[in-house]
Amino acid sequence: MEKRVVITGMGVVSPLGNKVDTFWENLIAGKNGITTQDWLVDEGFNATVAAAVKDEVNIDDVVDFKEARRMDPFTRYAVYSAREAIDQSGLNLDNEDRSRIGVIIGSGVGGLYTFEEQHTMLVKRGHRRVSPFFIPMMIPDIAAGFVSIIWGLQGPNFSVNSACATAAHAIGLGLRSIRHGDADVVVCGGADAALTHMGFAGFANMKALTFNPDPETASRPFDKERDGFVMGEGGGIFVLESLEHAQARGATILGELAGFGMTADAYHITSPAPEGEGAQRAMKLALDDAGLAPEDVDYINAHGTSTPANDRNESKAIKAVFGDHAYKLAISSTKSMTGHLLGASGGVELAALVNTIRTNTIAPTIHHQNPCDECDLDYTPGTAAQRDVRAGISNSFGFGGHNAVLAVKEFKSE
Repeated sequence: MEKRVVITGMGVVSPLGNKVDTFWENLIAGKNGITTQDWLVDEGFNATVAAAVKDEVNIDDVVDFKEARRMDPFTRYAVYSAREAIDQSGLNLDNEDRSRIGVIIGSGVGGLYTFEEQHTMLVKRGHRRVSPFFIPMMIPDIAAGFVSIIWGLQGPNFSVNSACATAAHAIGLGLRSIRHGDADVVVCGGADAALTHMGFAGFANMKALTFNPDPETASRPFDKERDGFVMGEGGGIFVLESLEHAQARGATILGELAGFGMTADAYHITSPAPEGEGAQRAMKLALDDAGLAPEDVDYINAHGTSTPANDRNESKAIKAVFGDHAYKLAISSTKSMTGHLLGASGGVELAALVNTIRTNTIAPTIHHQNPCDECDLDYTPGTAAQRDVRAGISNSFGFGGHNAVLAVKEFKSE
């Protein structure tokens, strides 16, 4: 029989807090993590709001201070989130075969802070002043490398890059690595930190970002007045284990990661395929992989970016996959509160899905005030809702036409 895979640890860095419990409490309270960025206003950017990490990201207990200074922020977010996930899992690494523990952590953008800083150094002070640590600080795979080195994890170790689907792909590949016997445990997810001059200039000039200056209405997924996404930053990391491994050590099981689907739109570098065709296939694959019928699903954590094209096509895709049941589903976009965390979004949003199943509480889509004819499903507007949730999916779609969907079930031993 194919191995069942369970979740035993979660860690997040987010605009709503850097502890899973804090993040979840703020999420269900409908707290807005989006704020005006004064430097964007002062420098005349069209986009002036963002969802920045606000709490301290301290990793001094697991890495030397000097080493931490040589990490780009996205790597620090990954290490912090990994520590939280490993701690929650209760893994005693001294009792584990570390060659059977893998690390798959991706980043959509990588070390953009480092790239800009060192390019400025090159232009102003010459090539000899570029840091010898520039390359290893910038490359997206370094987060996975550091987590492997810090905890001595010697199993499969690599990075994933699929834009905003990155973390979901990393977690899905962690699921498959355990199923296929490559590892017993995988630490997996994504991290991104791109709130820089180049990051804002690039996204704003392609008109992907909202130019709405009001943080209280800027990110409004599925709303008729939506006009672009709000950029955020953070990290979301999980500890996955085979059910046998988790039970053998008496681990607390948070949920069962039951299914994964991934497809390509093969359509356009930034626009989703018409009718959300690629998203439809990814959702169907995830459901089939999890052994779920459409009517078994109670909740969808939507990709829900607050861009006109994504929200329209995702809504159409949900209706195509779920039929009449689409109107019975609870749906929410937590990006209404966190902004779009790019390559980290699939990890942070999966943590929301797991807690939704554990607590039977649906996080709201805040700022959703003006219903849209094209987006006519139950997006949990305004405030959290209570309902039984036995299974759900989390959607992640990225530039380049990358689609990744994760399915989680309430854990039952039989």
